[in-house]
Amino acid sequence: MSASRTPLDPDAIASAFVAACRAELTALKPGNVHVHAAGHGMEVAHFLNAADAAAEFVAEPALSFGMRVRAAVGNSMAAAGCNTNLGIILLCVPLAAAAMLDAGEASLAERMAHVLGGLDSSDAYHVFAAIRAANPGGLGRSETADVAAPPAIGLVEAMRLAAARDRIAAAYANRFRDLIEDHIPDLRRIEARAGEAEGVTRDDIVATLYMSLLSRFPDSHIRRKFGFEVASHVQRLARSARPSWHPLVRPQAYPALLALDTLLKENGWNPGTSADFTVATLFASDLAQRGGFSLLSNVAS
Repeated sequence: MSASRTPLDPDAIASAFVAACRAELTALKPGNVHVHAAGHGMEVAHFLNAADAAAEFVAEPALSFGMRVRAAVGNSMAAAGCNTNLGIILLCVPLAAAAMLDAGEASLAERMAHVLGGLDSSDAYHVFAAIRAANPGGLGRSETADVAAPPAIGLVEAMRLAAARDRIAAAYANRFRDLIEDHIPDLRRIEARAGEAEGVTRDDIVATLYMSLLSRFPDSHIRRKFGFEVASHVQRLARSARPSWHPLVRPQAYPALLALDTLLKENGWNPGTSADFTVATLFASDLAQRGGFSLLSNVAS
């Protein structure tokens, strides 16, 4: 790990973003679009085009936080012709902003607290506009801070209102605690196991991370469209498939994972939020390693 702890430049962040998006697409992730199978009316090319289109705005220093999200989503929609990466952008823009801070020895957790603490109603205005443009499935309506109306509160406050039913909103509300304290350590444990085994590819590592997330957290995208019971059912299916992905996904397990992939897609069950967090975890871990900063502060808060 680097000892410099200097802010990352926008080009490095854009490169890390595209790399994380591509890594997620080449891994076998049951229920999502990947190189082994299309699904839900989308193909890998849609996601590749969207990632490339969003990258330049994810860490654009000339734009405010909310404008980065809005520009990245707008460019992605124009390139792909559909919503492929709203959740990815919502998770990755704050991570990019954290990596750009000139914050010395500050940890990722401290950087995220600083970024999220600075968001206001102007950021909410642009993020709401981005969400309306993407029009994600099953969004519904809210009596307070509905994305269809101009925001009267800050972005984090608005996210707190949706946190109980949406994991991306919860990430804003809890300062990305799950990602920093659970998901990145999980990835690094998987990488360590892979380093002790033979023939494990990066795709296998990413697929293992995805299945771990899917088995432990009901997917918000499925919950919005089909309800909590279906989201819990898909979570149980991932748990039942554990012999195919734990301790690591290996090629001999691909037929079983592809069968699960077919089952989920036949029912229209797309664990999109689990895929979003997979990308964000890869991205955040890469940024922390490139920037040389720790995940958590050594000083208890």
